[in-house]
This record gives sequence, C-alpha cells and structure tokens, in this order.
Amino acid sequence: MLNKKDLKQIKNKGIVPETVEKQIDHFKKGFPYINLVAPATKEKGLHCYSEVEVAGLAAHFDEHVADYELLKFVPASGAASRMFKVLFEFMESYSGTPEDIEKYEADKSFNSPWNFFTNIHKFAFYNQLKQSLKNAGYSLDDLLEKKDFKIILEYFLIGKGMGYAQLPKGLLLFHDYEDGPRLAVEEHLVEGAHYSTDKKGIARLHLTVSPDHQQKFEEAVATKKRKYEKKYEVTFDVSFSLQKPSTDIIAVDMNNEPFRNNDGSILFRPGGHGALIENLNDLNGEIVFIKNIDNVVPDRLKGETFLYKKLIGGLLMKLQEQNFEYLEALEDGNVSKEERGKIREFAEKEMNIFFPPAYDGYDEMEQIDFLYNKMNRPMRVCGMVRNEGEPGGGPFWVIDEDDNFSLQIVESSQINFDDPGQKEIVSQSTHFNPVDLVCGTRNFKGEKFDLKEFVDPETGFISIKSKNGKVLKAQELPGLWNGTMANWITIFVETPLITFNPVKTINDLLRPQHQ
Repeated sequence: MLNKKDLKQIKNKGIVPETVEKQIDHFKKGFPYINLVAPATKEKGLHCYSEVEVAGLAAHFDEHVADYELLKFVPASGAASRMFKVLFEFMESYSGTPEDIEKYEADKSFNSPWNFFTNIHKFAFYNQLKQSLKNAGYSLDDLLEKKDFKIILEYFLIGKGMGYAQLPKGLLLFHDYEDGPRLAVEEHLVEGAHYSTDKKGIARLHLTVSPDHQQKFEEAVATKKRKYEKKYEVTFDVSFSLQKPSTDIIAVDMNNEPFRNNDGSILFRPGGHGALIENLNDLNGEIVFIKNIDNVVPDRLKGETFLYKKLIGGLLMKLQEQNFEYLEALEDGNVSKEERGKIREFAEKEMNIFFPPAYDGYDEMEQIDFLYNKMNRPMRVCGMVRNEGEPGGGPFWVIDEDDNFSLQIVESSQINFDDPGQKEIVSQSTHFNPVDLVCGTRNFKGEKFDLKEFVDPETGFISIKSKNGKVLKAQELPGLWNGTMANWITIFVETPLITFNPVKTINDLLRPQHQ
C-alpha cells in the first residue's frame, strides 16, 4: 500500500509508518461509541457550590496563586470564515432587485442579513468598515440607504477592504470601549492580567495559531500589550505555537486506500484540536487555564467570569495539595489500613476515582499500588454550564471495556443515538461543556507529566470530505478535552451561564453580553 516515496514523505513529517497503519485501521474499523452509564449531575459527579463556598475557593486561589507557575492556553488557530456563512450566501445571491429586497426584509431572524445591517452601527468594527469604504470612495450610510449591501460585504468580508472572512477569530474586533475597540485576543490579555499572573507580575499566555496568521498575531500582541501592561501593572509573556506536522492524519478514499494528490503524493490533513496535546505537553505551566479564543465578554461582565475562573483554580489547588500529600505517603509505602481508608475516601468522593469490587480483596501492597497509580495522574477541573436548550454533549459517567467507570466530557458525535438506552441517558443530562478548564500538569515531585500517556487512542472522529472533486474520508484525533484527556483525574463544577459566551456567527456579537 505504501511505496518508497510514501515512506519518505511520512518520515519527513515526523510520523512513523506504524502510526499511519493504525490510522488506516481506524478508517476500516471505525471508532466505537462511548458507552454512557449516567449523566454527571449534582447528585453524582458534579460539584455545586454555594456563594460562600465559591468565595472561599476563589480566596484560596488569590492566597496561593503566587506559589504556582501559571499559564493561559488559548487554541486560536481556527479561521473565522464559518462565522460569515449567511453573509456569504447573501452576497452571492443578492443583486438589489425588488424581489431580493422583499426577500431580505421578510427574514428578520437573529442570524439574518437584515439583523446584521439594521444593527451594523453596534458592531465594534463599524468605524473601521466605514473608513474602509470611505477610502474607496463610498459612504456606508448612502450604501445602506440604497440597500446596496453587496458593496458593503465585499469591503467587509474579502480582500477589497477589511478581509474579515480571511482572518482568525482572535484578530476580529469584538467589543467597543471608550478608548477604542478591542480584538478578541486583547480580551484574553486582559483576562491573563487578572488570573494568570505570577508573583513576579508576569502574565503568561500561549496561543496555538495557524502558519498563515502567526505573524499577524505577533504584530497585534506586540502593538496592543503595552497598553494593558501599563493599565494592570503586569508584564506579558506571550508565546505561540503551530500544530505539529507529525500530528497530521492520512486521508483515504472510500475503499480505505491512501488518498493521493494529483502529483501522486499522499494527502495528509490536520489532526484536529486533539493534536494540541503535543503543544500543551511542550509548555512549562504548572497550573494551566484553557479557554477558547471566542469565549470572552466586555469588562462590565468580566468580574463574575473571573470569580469562577478563580473558583476552579482554587479547587484544583486544594485538591492537588491533599493529593500530593497522600502520594508522598503512598510512595513511602508504609501506609496503615486506616490511612488507606482515608485516602480511598478522598479519591472516591473528591476526585471521582472508581474502585473496582476486587480492590477490597487486594493485599496491602496491591492497594497501595492501585491508589498510587490512580492518583498520580494529571488533573483537570472543568466548569459545566446548566442546559438551557436541547441536551447534547457534556459531562457523563462512562464505562470502558474493562468495566471501569470514569467521568468524561462526551461530544454528541461520540454517542449512539440509535440506542434508546443511550438516548435516554443523554435526555437526563443537566449540563454541557463550555470549554472552561484548569489543568494540573505536574506530579507531586514537581515533574511534568508526559500528557501523551493519558490519551485514549480508541476515540476519534471520521467524516466525509472532498478534494479536487473526489470524495475522501478524513479522521480527527480525540478532542483535546474528550479522548485526549480521557485518562486524567476529572472534576466537574457547576458554573453560571455568563461563563459561556461563544461567538459562532457574526451576529452573536449583537447579543447583550457582547454589547
């Protein structure tokens, strides 16, 4: 199946042939569905804290934050093009005829072009768009009055003007302020100044970006950071990385043979955001906050989001402190039956670690080994938001092929909705995942975990794509907070809806929480 030229291409990407063979095998066999046991709820597996408890954990974070090396990790490589799908379709079909105008005015739904143009003055990029059109000899107000929307969109979306559809989300203007509008990446700088600053006053951020946009990100951060360094009396240390070529995945045709480009080379595709575990693994942060690039709010709403960031950070610190103390005792090996009982109670109740029925029959050293191995793993505390619509992916108890139970963040695509039992479990779920995580990536000796050792390779996604008019199968690695962190110690905490404010379409910026 693979010739000498293929093997050379694979080697040049830093991939070993055995990895490609496993990928092809996954195409042939598919990935098994996750076996759900129950949703994680406040009765089992989801911590829900009172206002007093939230304040206490946030205070613990503030008191101990200087003892840790902090890092804010922001996946920022995604292009913004999908945000503009409705506007692109409108631009292609609209020509200003009476019929077009009638159709335009008939749809006044939230994501409609009508809503975009009617409220265009509310967007943070409004003045920039106005100037871009003025530079080309147009008046935005005149174009709006004449309903000449096509010209506006050409200067907004494509290279004629602002080229917003070619930019990543992090480089779009999200929010307006008296001292000027802010890019999404600027809002992350402000956040970093508030909860990822160490005792030396250094706020560390790391962004994963695409090769096409790295220079623009670096220029934007270099230009903007001085303003916030002065305002918040911090020094920013911002680093960038690219998704590694070694995490790319082979594409295959519908017969599961390698899909070839016109020159005969094999087509490899990026492995999805699960590949970012490699980037995370290369970093030195001791406590790492993870948050998506588009999940930010203006300053007037930041206070509550910061409180809950400190809540999950403070909880991680407290749990780690106790866990490390127990691990030191376990490594020593001299742990009494009573002490093992205390450690088990902590592991089960506080860290959701599953103990098989056979554990009670283990001898003393077997119990110590079990406790040590289960507790000596990277830890993540994940904020979970209450479902307000149809339940979908989120926090669940799952069971693996060895009958071990664990808490996992499960995506809808991993669930077999044709199974009535699995569908019923999903319908009972109360929370979903807003991608609000804080991670402990070092062991009790202060050494970095090799995060690649804690991935479940039997999770992933297969989809149908096309290239050059030919159909192909594409595969993605396990999601970063799904199978890629499957073997981490996982803690779920209820956080309020204000912590979840993604911008999936351009009109999401018109929502009250972004104004």
